[in-house]
Amino acid sequence: MKNLLIDIGNSNCKVAYHKNGELGEIFRSSQLATLDFILSIIQTQYFDVIVLSTVREDDPKMESVLEKKCRKLVVLNTSVELPIDLKYSFPPIGLGADRLAGALAVAMLFPGKDIIKFDFGTALTVDFINKDCVYEGGNISLGMQSRFRALNAFTKRLPLITPDAEFEPVGVNTTGAMTAGVVLGLKFEVEGYMNLFKDRIIVFTGGDSFYFAQKIKGPIFVIKNLVLLGLAQIADYYAEK
Repeated sequence: MKNLLIDIGNSNCKVAYHKNGELGEIFRSSQLATLDFILSIIQTQYFDVIVLSTVREDDPKMESVLEKKCRKLVVLNTSVELPIDLKYSFPPIGLGADRLAGALAVAMLFPGKDIIKFDFGTALTVDFINKDCVYEGGNISLGMQSRFRALNAFTKRLPLITPDAEFEPVGVNTTGAMTAGVVLGLKFEVEGYMNLFKDRIIVFTGGDSFYFAQKIKGPIFVIKNLVLLGLAQIADYYAEK
């Protein structure tokens, strides 16, 4: 019997089938009616395990509906038993499920390695997992699109722009100045972490990860759907219980 993985982020929802250790087709939606979107995909199907990761508010109605669609529903949070112990070096209360799933995924993909994971989404999250599988903590700042939206929302004259594909490091018009300011700001921020924590495996994920991987020098692993990969590990674990 197959499993179902659900990754609800700030801007998008991803739903994927999972069977025999492999991700199946991935469905995406940017609509707010998340439960309706999920039900339109699964319809009358029944699953062994459903793993739900959400960064939004708890949704008891959604959880109740999903419980009836599977043998075991796992709503990911820091109290959930994981395939490996992340040995938090901090009180993990409030840690986002997406960050937790991503940390689990990189710890299992790169065992015995010190890792920095950068997730380029609505927020830029930076997480540190060491070779002893200790989740050391991490930082959060605004992602690229959020920075452009903030400039538009909190100023009188700056427009909401799509960044130029190519740009000079010093802007000579509004679009160029905003593009260089936001993109280079993020680039320098990420490079600062990489310079400060040398000799770590660098992992990029999230919607803007490929964009920045092309602009930052160094050995970088770009891994699509890292959160879903972490959820898949959890699904496998609970399928065997």
